[in-house]
Amino acid sequence: QLQFVESGGGLVQPGGSLRISCAASGFTLDRIAVGWFRQAPGQEREGVACISRGSTFMHYVSSVKGRFTISRDNAKNTVYLQMNSLKPEDTAVYFCAASPYYRGSSYNINEYNNWGQGTQVTVSS
Repeated sequence: QLQFVESGGGLVQPGGSLRISCAASGFTLDRIAVGWFRQAPGQEREGVACISRGSTFMHYVSSVKGRFTISRDNAKNTVYLQMNSLKPEDTAVYFCAASPYYRGSSYNINEYNNWGQGTQVTVSS
């Protein structure tokens, strides 16, 4: 059974950087695409970025494009999200999830499975 564990969240000042991780167990990560999502209090869960199995394709939503970078290390069974130039509006719980196919700009949560428990990212001075 594939399970994800997110880590690396924390409190960071506006303009700062943070790298969060999504470690997979129970499954070989190179067989699946992975998406990062986030959910702020009182808001719906929204897509942030996604990456194909072999890292050939990546997509970012417009609000994070140019600031966030998604990557994966299949040997370590881990996907990363490097977040730079963080803004208060990036504050949310960040989740990773699996998809058998690369979805590109479609972040339909019903097409993703095996959600992790999330890691809190707070951007505040």
